[in-house]
Formats: sequence, structure tokens, C-alpha cells
Amino acid sequence: MPLNDFSKIQLRPTQKEILSYTQGKMAISAVPGSGKTWTLSLLAANLLARGFIDQEQEILIVTLVNSAVNNFYQKVSGFIEKQGLIANIGYRVRTLHGLANDIVHERPDLAGLEDNFQIIDDNEANEILTDVSRIWLQNHPAAFDEYMSDDLDQEKMDWVRREHLPNLVRDIGLSFIRYAKDRRETPDHLSNILDSLPTPLPLAMMGRDIYAGYQRALAYRGAVDFDDLIRLSLITLESDAHLLERLRSRWPYILEDEAQDSSQLQEQILRLLCGPDGNWVRVGDPNQAIYETFTTANPDFLRDFMRQPDVKTHTLPNSGRSTEGIIHLANSLVDWTQTEHPLLEARQALQSPPKIEPTGPEDPQPNPPNNLTYIHLDTQKLTPSGEIQAIASSLEQWLPEHPNQTVAVLSPRNQRAFEMVDELRKRSLPFMDDFLRSSSSTRSTAGSLAHLLRHLADPQSSSRLAQAFQVWRREDRLDTSAQPRLQRITEILRKITHTEDFVWPVLGNDWLENSGIRDSDSDAYQLLAEFRQVLQRWHGSIILPIDQMLLSLAQDILSTPSELAVAQKLAVLMRQTNSIHPDWRLPQLTNELVSIARNERRFLGFSDSDTGFNPDLHPGVVVVSTFHKAKGLEWDRVYLLSINSYDFPSGMSQDMYIPEKWYLHRGLNLEAETLAQLRATLSSSEYHKYRLGDPSIQARVDYIKERLRLLYVGITRARKELVMTWNTGRLGKESPAIPLLALADFLGKTREIT
Repeated sequence: MPLNDFSKIQLRPTQKEILSYTQGKMAISAVPGSGKTWTLSLLAANLLARGFIDQEQEILIVTLVNSAVNNFYQKVSGFIEKQGLIANIGYRVRTLHGLANDIVHERPDLAGLEDNFQIIDDNEANEILTDVSRIWLQNHPAAFDEYMSDDLDQEKMDWVRREHLPNLVRDIGLSFIRYAKDRRETPDHLSNILDSLPTPLPLAMMGRDIYAGYQRALAYRGAVDFDDLIRLSLITLESDAHLLERLRSRWPYILEDEAQDSSQLQEQILRLLCGPDGNWVRVGDPNQAIYETFTTANPDFLRDFMRQPDVKTHTLPNSGRSTEGIIHLANSLVDWTQTEHPLLEARQALQSPPKIEPTGPEDPQPNPPNNLTYIHLDTQKLTPSGEIQAIASSLEQWLPEHPNQTVAVLSPRNQRAFEMVDELRKRSLPFMDDFLRSSSSTRSTAGSLAHLLRHLADPQSSSRLAQAFQVWRREDRLDTSAQPRLQRITEILRKITHTEDFVWPVLGNDWLENSGIRDSDSDAYQLLAEFRQVLQRWHGSIILPIDQMLLSLAQDILSTPSELAVAQKLAVLMRQTNSIHPDWRLPQLTNELVSIARNERRFLGFSDSDTGFNPDLHPGVVVVSTFHKAKGLEWDRVYLLSINSYDFPSGMSQDMYIPEKWYLHRGLNLEAETLAQLRATLSSSEYHKYRLGDPSIQARVDYIKERLRLLYVGITRARKELVMTWNTGRLGKESPAIPLLALADFLGKTREIT
């Protein structure tokens, strides 16, 4: 089928080049707002429409977060349907963790797992790690004495041991475990090496101990964590050549989004699935790599891929998101970083090409008119509270005049964002802070629906019936006065011998009427009678497709817009699952929903951002978020908080660094030192050159580079208006970030953006 079957879709020249792809390896560097997801979706649809895969094959689309999964499905299916083809066939969209889970479930025995292995979520993993770290610290109370600041007296040192060290040990343990698993190292193997070293590495030994205790806790539960999934999926692929060949045949094309955030192990999985002569397209933007501090991701993996001789490289430089004034400001940050940043080692933090280019004439996504540009880089000295007050006052004036526009306040850290929320609340200004407040709302919604499906899949179980009742009356759990009645009726339902006599009674054999409850407990009788009517309606929904069935159930048990939005997304996900596994019946589909409820599919719907949040649906409401959680989103007006030397250091002698704790020797980053000792354990060259303090210095450079990319991400969230402010910090010693001063200088020299 020829490429011009998509001729009605207006494409930029760079997009046309990408759409001509048919085979091999290709890397695409895409600037913010360039429509990379749209382009990648169109490429997938084009390959399908042109018949590049066989009937039993699929195009595998891999992305970073679950919020993008549904986005890809919608876009690809939309393109496919316009070609007269059947949607949801011929392609599969997975997160990297979801893909790893699929692979491990193909042959769990190769990964040393039982068929019914469990995957613990981040919350449970953190609880285990906290317990293991606390026990280790109790057994090694003086382990950190040599790293403590000389300024601490005994009383303050005891307080630090009690209040601060447990969290530090947990954070170090988490970094150690992630890095070790990304290098496929086990506690036993690390022990063998550490015990043989001529000079001990105490921080690495601590990490090894915590890693061992953590893995023992997982083994006791018969469980793995998300990092194990990645590691074990690679082991599975390497252990079964037939499975690998089958998956390569199933997925002859791999399209990867957000490739700048891949880790070494994740890249190895995709490289193995692709094979030496396979088809692999990687799309990303190294300038937006902002997760290195929290994960094992590294944009250098994508950069190295782009340099390989067999990889075709393309760019998506045009962005219709922002006015040309905002684009010029973002590009000036790149230029300044590369040529004038005071720390030479940081000058490679932001790279070009490509720089952001505005769209051309008659582009389908034109830039907002440049005369709408408003940029205010406030270099006046503000206290932390003064900065919050100033932004709230600005919003008070701006909101009434722009009721149909979107606005966000972005902070580098959660705490400052919460302070902003408090001030907005005091002033009765409309706001949303869902991005800040992680909750288990998605798992709760999935769990409630899963309980109903379990009952419908096993209607003769009285315990399932009782659980369904609790879901129906889920709001009673928050009402202390209603809880005794809820528990009483739950126990009554658990004791029913033949549930059909309650749900579908026949004349003369009605459990509810024969139970005597009408006379002994009229309140319970009335509630059970209502519940029976609801049950009969639920049972009638079994004939519906799984997505319609879920939405029908959701209408009876969910009330808030956010819960209903989650239910909508779950319905789409289950429809996709059913299309992939058409032979599955209700029990199997129920198990899939249970997996989501346990977070086993890493279904990260803990905030609106993970459930497909669209800022345009919330005009006139102040969205408060961190820079990190705002990635991929855009607003008409954006405020960037705390652009000071603490949150965005530049290597000056007076700069402070968040990863460096005040109670340790000045400039010591123990997380960085621990990872360096781990690398020294695994490499003799690293071992011989390791010196305490050197990794902390390098960690500063890495942190400075990542914060520059974070600032770039913040600026490129703005469509028309941008306000940047700074504060003097808690101790009043901070100064404006050097990049802020450089941008202010650029702004002063540029007339067209005032």
C-alpha cells in the first residue's frame, strides 16, 4: 500500500522523511512540542497499512509510562480506521515494565519463579526497605560516625542518628539495589567480591547487606519488585532461544518512545528482541532527560545509539507549542549552557542540534502569535514566603482577566508546591494539586471493580458475594456510625449457603424472606433488598463486552469524576487485553484486573497526569505541580518557582546541593560514594582509582547538568506567558540561579519579547 494513502494528513517535511522508513534502525531526536507521539503513532499505522507485517505479527510500541499507552492506542487506531482497516489489531503498546512482565510470564520457571508469583508495588517495596534499613542501622549504630560533621555535639549527633540516618540508609539502600539489579548483580556474588578485596569498602558492604535483607524479604513473600522484572525478563530471553525467536517473529518492528529515559538493562532487552538485523525506531530528546537522580536511566545510551553507523538519524525540530519568544528563550538557555556556563563539565548538559524551530506557514499546528508573548524573569530579592505571596497576588490579578486560559505553577520540589497550595487556599483561588498527592486511588478503583468481577465469575461463593456488598457500600467505611451495620450485613451474607436463593429466588424459596431478617432487623432487610436489585442488574451485564460491562458496574459504585475517569481508562485497557487474548473468559479477565489493582502492571494512575490529564480541560484553574510531573504537558501561562542557587546550582563555591546532607562532612554525598564503591567492587580499575570524596564531586556535576535540563523542561511547558522567580532560601543565603541571570540578560537584549 503506497505512502500517499495518508495524503490527507498534512505533514511537515521532517515527518515525511520519517514516514518513508521501512526497515532497519532509526533514531529520532524530537524537541518539546514537536508531536513525537503523533508521528510515532502515524509511523506504526503506516507500516500496518502498507502490509509490512504478517497476520500473526504485531508492531511493538514501547513507552515509559502507562498514561502514554492509551494515548498510543487511540492515535494508532484512529489512523488505522481511516484506512478502512480494523483497529486494535496488528500492534501492541506496552510500558517497559509491562513488556518485561509479559516476557517473564511466558516462562516464569526460567526466572526461578512460580507460576503464581507476585509483584509488589512501590509502597510495599518501600516498607520492606525501611524495615531492613532500620534493622541494619540498629546493628551498626556507629557506622556513620566517621562521615559526621565536626560541628555536631553529642546531643545533636544522637538526634541525627535517630531522626535522619534511617531515611539516609533507606535512600542509599534503594540506590544501591537499583544499580546492582541494573548490572544484574546478586547479593551473593557481591559478597564474594567484597570479601576478597584487600581494602574494605564499607559503604558497598552496607549496601550489600541491605540488598540481601531486602531480597530475603521478597523471597519470603514469593514476590519480585519492578526492577526484578526487568532483570528477570532479560534472563528469560537469554535462557530460551526458541522463546526469543518466537518473540522476534511476533514483533518484527519495535518503536520506542521516550528513549532518553531508558536504562542499560532496558536497552539490552529491546536490543535482544530486535536482533542484529531487526527493525528498531527510537524517539527521544536527551535535553529532556530529567530522571537520572531517581532511576538508573541515562541519556548517553540514546546518544550512543545515534552514533552507531547502521542507525539512520532524523530530527523533529519544529514545535507549534509556544510563541517564538518562548522558543527563543529556551534556545538561548541551550546556547548559554554550551558556551558560557561557568562549569566547563556542565556545558554538555544541553545539546544541539536540534534546536527548537517554529512551525512553517500553513502548518497544522501553528505557533501562538508572537505578540501574545509575555516573559517576566524576576531577579528581585524575595524571601521564600515573599515569593509565594508575589505569585499568588499575580494570579489574583491574572485569573479574572483570563478565565478561558490555562495556568500552572511549577516547583522544583514538593514542599514549595505545598506552600503555594496553602496560599491559594487562603485566598480562595481555584487550584488543582492532584499531581502532588500520590494516592492509591487507581488501585482502589481497580480493586473495587475486580471484586465485582470476582463475584460475577464465581456467583456461588458467599465470600465473593459479601465482598461485592462491601464494594457497593464502600462509602460506609468512612462513616464510623455506619460501620457496625456494614460489618453485620457482611457477616450475614458470608453465611448464606446457596447464594442463588438470595440473588435469584424462586417462589417459596426466597432466602431473604425466609431468613426472618425483615422482623429482626428491618434496616438490614431494606438494604439487602436494594442490594439484590443491584446484583440482578450486575448479573445482566455479563452479556456485554468487557469494557461496557466495567463501565456499567462503575456507574453503580463510583461517584467522583476522577474515579470515573480511571474506570474509563480501565475499560479501554481491558478491551485491549481482550482483543489480544480473545479466548479469555471472565475469570482470566478478572485476574488481569486484579493484577492492575495490585499495581503489577505498573498502572501508575496515582494522579491526573497518569490518567491522561489534559490541561485544556481546566481553564481558569491553577494547576500546581513539580517540574518533573509537568513533563509532556503545556499551559498558556507558567510560573517557575525557586530558580535559585540551591535548586539550580552552577558549581559556585557557595552553592549548596540537595543530595549533600548538612550533618555530614561538607560536600559529602553518601549515595554517590556508595554507588562508586559498588562500581569499584565490580571493576578493578574503578577500585584502584576510588578516593572518598571524588564521587561526590562528580555527583555535583551530574546534578548541575540534570537541573539545567529540568529548567529547560520547565520553560518549554509555556505556550504564551512565562514568569520565573527566585527566593533567598530558608536561611536567607541563596542567590538567583546563574542561568536565570543569563536568561534575564538575554531578555533585556531582545526587544521582541518584553
